[in-house]
Amino acid sequence: MDAAGKDSTIKHVTSGVNPQGFQVFSFKEPSAEELDHDYLWQTTKALPERGRIGIFNRSYYEEVLVARVHPEMLKKQQLPHLPEEKKIWKQRFEEINNFEKHLVNNGVIILKFFLNVSKSEQKKRFLKRIEDPEKNWKFSDSDVRERAFWDDYMNAYEEVFNYTSTKWCPWYIIPADRKWFTRLTVANIICTKLQELNLQYPTVSEEHKQQLLQAKRILEQED
Repeated sequence: MDAAGKDSTIKHVTSGVNPQGFQVFSFKEPSAEELDHDYLWQTTKALPERGRIGIFNRSYYEEVLVARVHPEMLKKQQLPHLPEEKKIWKQRFEEINNFEKHLVNNGVIILKFFLNVSKSEQKKRFLKRIEDPEKNWKFSDSDVRERAFWDDYMNAYEEVFNYTSTKWCPWYIIPADRKWFTRLTVANIICTKLQELNLQYPTVSEEHKQQLLQAKRILEQED
């Protein structure tokens, strides 16, 4: 949801992480190039390499949320055939589940967070963005227009959670009216998952240890 605190949560949660170890991608309305591909292509090409953390600010779920609330968007996607409205969403839920299962089977760990801000709190944050000159850049007319579809979005989110929260890739619904709580909860989930990985530094072979000892002796003999 708009003004739920996605950007600030990413900033705070990653503040103690070596920037060489992660990358953030923010996905906007698809470009002409992206519309020439299937709807998963935009995010697939941004998947992180093994050993890195990739953060998606929005994702392919926009294609079963925004596109559902505004079905006219589907006409821009050059689909060879357009199934009935109800069928296309179930079809995409299945495709997304299969895609995520494929990633998990290949060693990718996916954490899906939904920052659940209330309608009243969203209003407060929008007003703050309008009243504070330093926050004006965060506000867009489209924010108010999309707010008019609140109930439609809530219905779309409910279906997304029901169909795509799986054993291998569950959703985490995080209350977002209190930013400190949102950030703490997201950080705790991520840290718990990292601890479960039991990551270790690379082991050094005996041959390498001998090379280190030899290098140490040489350095110690220098003037």
